[in-house]
This record gives sequence, structure tokens and C-alpha cells, in this order.
Amino acid sequence: MASHKTRASGASRSTPPVQTTTETEPEAEAKGKAETARGSARWKEPFLTALAESSNVTAAAAAAGTDTSQAYKARRKEPEFARAWRTALLEGYEHLELELLRRMRFGEGKEEERKFDNANALRLLSQHRETVARERAQRDNEDLARIRASIDAQIEAIREVASARRSEELAAARAEGAAAAATHKGAA
Repeated sequence: MASHKTRASGASRSTPPVQTTTETEPEAEAKGKAETARGSARWKEPFLTALAESSNVTAAAAAAGTDTSQAYKARRKEPEFARAWRTALLEGYEHLELELLRRMRFGEGKEEERKFDNANALRLLSQHRETVARERAQRDNEDLARIRASIDAQIEAIREVASARRSEELAAARAEGAAAAATHKGAA
């Protein structure tokens, strides 16, 4: 045991001395921010997946290994994450709605391992009806805007082809007219 203490204290010559580097304060701060960004990025995908499955922020945060305050903070500060959050919730509500419809149509099987609370599911859907409707409308508007942009691009391409064709026809007509005029002068 004494030899272990001797080695740990650095008296042994077989282990090379550890080199330490000193970071400047801005470097340390940048390194800390990069590590924080990587760490925060790690929980977001599992969080969004769990949110889409459960429609429950607390459960999603626990599944992602984070707390709800970090999730809400990221949603406030990052518009892309907020958009993904709304999409995940919409997906979760759609799953819940489909599950509830299935249970209403076919009943609940006795072999199901977990109890499903239909009353709470209906309450949750009704509480978030406006949010879901707003998100669906926004998604539909984005789809509509994309469709309109595609149609506008196709119309513009058709206009360009038609304009090029008219220019070619006009140039051909001018050349034909010039040739006819030259032939007419030569005959006179």
C-alpha cells in the first residue's frame, strides 16, 4: 500500500508528468458554451419524440433526461425548437385522438397492459383543441404557400418559354421579310 501512495504522490519516475494548459477566460467561456450547446442538443430530439408520443411535457422532459424549465426556456429562445415542439404536440394529439376513436369504436380489450383513461383523454383533447386547430391551420397555410410558390414558378417557366418562342418567331419573320425585300429590290 505504501508503494501505491508513493506513485500517487508523483514520486515514481515511470509515469510522465501531466502537462497542464492554461486557457484564457474567453477560451474557457467559449468551450463551456460549446459543451452546453452540445449537451442541450442531446436532449432535444428524445424530448420531441417523447412529446409526440405522450403529449405530456413533464413526461417528455423526464424521458429526455432534462427538466421542464430547460425545455420551456429553449422553446422561448429558439424559434426552430418552438416550431418542432408545436409539431410534436400536434402529432401527439393526433395519436391520442386516433387511440380514443379506436377505443370508442372497438372497445377496450381486457388483455391491455395499461389502463387508458378515456375521460382524461377527452378532457386533454378539448383543452388543447384551439392549439391543435391553430397548428393545423398554420401547417395547411404553409402547404398552401408552398403549392402557390410551385405553381408561380411553373407559370414563370411557361412565360419564359413562350417569350423565347415569340422572340425566335419574330427574328425569323424579320429575316424572312428582309430576304423578301432584298429579292423584291433585285427584281425591280
